[in-house]
Parts: sequence; C-alpha cells; structure tokens
Amino acid sequence: MHSIRAAASLYSVSKNTVAEAYERLVAMGYLESRRGSGFYVTKRYQAPSPQRSHQLAQAIDTVSLLREQLVQDYAVRIGDGRPPETWMEGFNLRKAARLVKDYDDVSINNGYGNPWGFSPLRDRIAHLLHDRGVLSGPSDILLTHGANHAMDLVARQLLQPGDVALVDSPGYYPLFGKLKFSHIKLVGVRRMIDGPDTDDLEDKIKTYKPKVFFTQSLAHNPTGGGLTLPVAHRILKLADAYGMYVVEDDAFADVLAPNSPRLAMLDQLERVIYIGTFSKTLSASLRVGYVTANRAFVRALCDLKMVTLVTTSDFVERVVCGLIDSGQYMRHLRVLRQNISESTAKAVNILKRLGLEFPYGASGGGYYLWAQMRNIDEAVLAKQASDAGIFLAPGSLFFPDREATPSYPALRINVAYASDTRFVDFMERFIAAPMK
Repeated sequence: MHSIRAAASLYSVSKNTVAEAYERLVAMGYLESRRGSGFYVTKRYQAPSPQRSHQLAQAIDTVSLLREQLVQDYAVRIGDGRPPETWMEGFNLRKAARLVKDYDDVSINNGYGNPWGFSPLRDRIAHLLHDRGVLSGPSDILLTHGANHAMDLVARQLLQPGDVALVDSPGYYPLFGKLKFSHIKLVGVRRMIDGPDTDDLEDKIKTYKPKVFFTQSLAHNPTGGGLTLPVAHRILKLADAYGMYVVEDDAFADVLAPNSPRLAMLDQLERVIYIGTFSKTLSASLRVGYVTANRAFVRALCDLKMVTLVTTSDFVERVVCGLIDSGQYMRHLRVLRQNISESTAKAVNILKRLGLEFPYGASGGGYYLWAQMRNIDEAVLAKQASDAGIFLAPGSLFFPDREATPSYPALRINVAYASDTRFVDFMERFIAAPMK
C-alpha cells in the first residue's frame, strides 16, 4: 500500500483522511498495520464451514418460517408474526432513550446491571400482574431477553435430553426448534376452540409422564383462540395430580382484558410458570420479557441466567420503564387494541368471502387467525404466493409432529395484512383456477 503521505498526495486529500480510511480498512480486515513499516493488504483466510449436528439441522428446519420472516423480502406479509410498523408509530424509539432515568443513582455507563433486571421495571410489572389477578411481587419476577429467552431458561432448568415436553398442537413453532435442539421429545396436545383438549392432555400425561406442558392460554399463536375457565380448571387439576409444571406464555397480555381467564391467576404460581413480554406489543427491537413462578424456582432461573447470559440490558429495561412511567405505553396500547379490533373484523369478512373457515373462532384479541381451506394444496398455495411476493405461513409448520398434521390445509393469518388487495386478488385467482 502507498504510505499515508504518498496516498494523500496521489488522491489530493489530507493525511488525516488517508489515515482514517486505512484504520477503517484495518478494522474491516482488509489491511494490516505493521508498526514502523506501513500498511499491507491482508491474506484473508476463510475458515471451512462447520458441519451441522443432527439436532441443529432438525431445529433449523423447524424454524424455517422464522428465517423467512427475518431474512426474506416480501411485499405482502400475510404470514408475519409482527404487525406493520405503522402500528408502532405512537412513539419514536430513537427518542425513547431520552426517557432513560437514573432511577437509583447508579451509573449505567459501565456496569452489567442487576441479574434480576432493572428493579423499577420489575415493580411496574408486579402492578400489571396484580391487575391480572396474579399476586407476584417484584422479588419473584426475573427479567429476560424476551419471552423466548424465558422459555429457554425454563426448559434448561426442568428438562434433560430424552425428557418429554407437552406442547400445543398446533402451537408456537420457535419453541419446537428450541426443544428439539436440546434433544427433548415433543408430544403435541390437541388444541380446541376453548383451549387444550383436556382429555387428550390426560391421555398424553398418562402415556409419557412429562415434566412440563408449554401452552399459550390467550390470543394463541397460531390459532388466535382462547381459554375457558372449565378447561383451565381441569388443566390445573391434572398438573397437580400428576406433578407436572405448566408454562403459560401470555405474550399479548397487555392488549387483553385483565380479567381474562389465566392459569396463573387460578393457580397463583404453585404449578404454573408465567411468562410475559413487551416485544409483541411494544417493539421487537426492545427485547424485554419476564418470568415469574414460585420463589425457589425463579431464584434457580436467575442463577441459570447468570451462567448462560450474565445479565440482560439494563439500558433497554430503563427505556421500557420510561415508556411506562411517561404514559406513552398505555396510550399506545389503546391505539393498538383499536387497530387489532378493526383489522380482525375486516379480515374475517374478507376471508369468509373467500370461503375460508375459522375452527378456533375469530375474536382472540391478538394478531392471528387460523383460516382453514378445503380442496386446496397448501404447499402449492405457499409456493405460488411466494413467487408473487406474498409471504404465507402454512398451517403444517405449527405442528410438532408433521406426520400428525390434520389433512385439511390451513394458514396462520396476520389480521394486520389480511385486507391487502394484492393478497385478496391472489387468493381469488388461486381459488378460482382449479374450477376452470
């Protein structure tokens, strides 16, 4: 490479400009600096690609839908798990950092933060839980890097390779990949319009003797369904009778009625491990979730969190706390509830007109509807939609055992996108095509 002086003369720029350019190229790995000698082009070494283990390949295959959501660029995102950015315009996250307060006079510039998480935010969450009838104190709440991190901690604490875990079927597919990666055997519990099929749950408990059942009671992902009190009561009776934990994922709690039937409310955290998050209702960029359970169990989770992650972001937790304390989050939730309600009504009308059915109901209060189709090839539909720039979420991806997938095809529909005319026009053409 030219010396700094020579390059400055050759390109008619200052020596400082050349020096900064060279330093950036060093940082990017294109140049190396040899003291007293100058800068030299590096010989870039490309390490061989490691072979995937069987369980990693299996886990990645399970979460193929997640990869499509995060990586691919689709004009129409019917199958997305998130709402559009326009639904999150109630506040500007770039400005939200200004809400960070030094609540406890401890510097946030150079420290790990409390492994339990930011104390004032845990206090705010305890108040939210009390509104839902879950009597958990701040000292029993552990902040996590989103709900997925909370589920990961719980799985690590409870399960060993070869153990059985019960899951909703259909259910939350990223959890399936997480458990398969850890060599956990997944057994699906049939989902009904009023929650898990408790007869099927009892049969699976007797057959497999699982340690834990992972379920989502309200605004269920992917069906959008809910839970009735009789079903909740029987789930807890079975958990107590057979010594099983129940993990309740309540990702949409903040947009649902506080008095909605929750397992944690009925059980008061004896057998139930309760997980919440701000990622679904605030921002996926703010990875803040939480888990609460009986005190001894949460303490064990905190120890596990320190071993595996050290701690979560104190700064991000302060941002979330600031949004709550300023009233911005509550104002945002009012608008978000209205958007969900209006979009769900529109989506149901459109999908019914297309001939789709809703076996799990159509008013879950979250982002999702489970739309069943007849006389349609699900794989062909997804492929043709992808070619047209439309991202769909085929129903078969949400079953822990693909071989046990019901014969009827289905889609998880995000209500925020269902009224897009490009999707509606595509579906009308696709449905009409076989009839020609």
